[in-house]
Amino acid sequence: MTENVTETEEKNRRGTVRAVCISPARGTEKTAVPEGHFLVDYGIEGDAHAGNWHRQVSLLSYDKVAEFNRRGADVGDGAFGENLVVEGLDFRSMPVGTRLYSGTAVLEMTQIGKECHSHCAIFKRMGECIMPREGVFAKVIQEGVIRPGDEMRAEPPAADRPFQAAVITLSDKGARGERADESGPAAAEMLRAAGYEVAEQLILPDEPEQLKKQLIRLADGRQVDLILTSGGTGFSLRDQTPEATMAVADRNAPGIAEYIRMRSAEVTDRAMLGRGVSVIRKKTLIVNLPGSPKAVRESLGFILGALDHGLKILRGSAGECARK
Repeated sequence: MTENVTETEEKNRRGTVRAVCISPARGTEKTAVPEGHFLVDYGIEGDAHAGNWHRQVSLLSYDKVAEFNRRGADVGDGAFGENLVVEGLDFRSMPVGTRLYSGTAVLEMTQIGKECHSHCAIFKRMGECIMPREGVFAKVIQEGVIRPGDEMRAEPPAADRPFQAAVITLSDKGARGERADESGPAAAEMLRAAGYEVAEQLILPDEPEQLKKQLIRLADGRQVDLILTSGGTGFSLRDQTPEATMAVADRNAPGIAEYIRMRSAEVTDRAMLGRGVSVIRKKTLIVNLPGSPKAVRESLGFILGALDHGLKILRGSAGECARK
């Protein structure tokens, strides 16, 4: 029984590249090419979407495209802006961090789905587009060539891979460029020193809708392990970070925020005025930190050592344990 399950899982991790597509300009459909030269930290040579960012290569499952076409879409390879069309692999069901081996290149998935900023011709004709829902993105981690007909093998993320984090600073003046952000870099520096990969650093105005949108994208699409916010936790009417954070939460994790306040009270009695929260969305932990660089360093220093175990439990690489 176990052997059959293993064989089934292995089969579901293998597919066949049906098309390799590129385009010379953004916003245009991609066209199929005989092969793609994949460059590390860049993408496909000659493709307009290539660059040193996390969405270097876009992929779609051929089976999803075929199903869409059966409903009358009548689209060809590259019509959704995808670089690789692969039959037999359901990318949407795979977690970020999945390694994709094909030809002589190796890719690593970095994002699930995308936001549709402007409706394409396909959407206007069909009333929907599958790329925002079914498309995934990857970065190139080993240079190589992929051709139609090549096998693609998917390998689940390693359980002991480094944690990925994102840092968001909430500051109206910072977002307008009127004040340098020192809090975000302070948090990112501490995370890197602790072995985390900092996937993104953002500066947003104190607008709860913008924060909610980014928290959802980072937790659901990029699937980072940890999101730290800095600022917007005080008594000002513009301080809405805790409310925005709670609005996207699946579960509460109050002990972290409570511990930050308790330890901060040893430094200043004004710690009681902090309203930061700590919550879980899917497999992402979100923690609100104060706004000043000093308070960020202190607060993160209080919790950083213990976060490791909690994040491993969320990831599924460690079990709950009780103290004896």
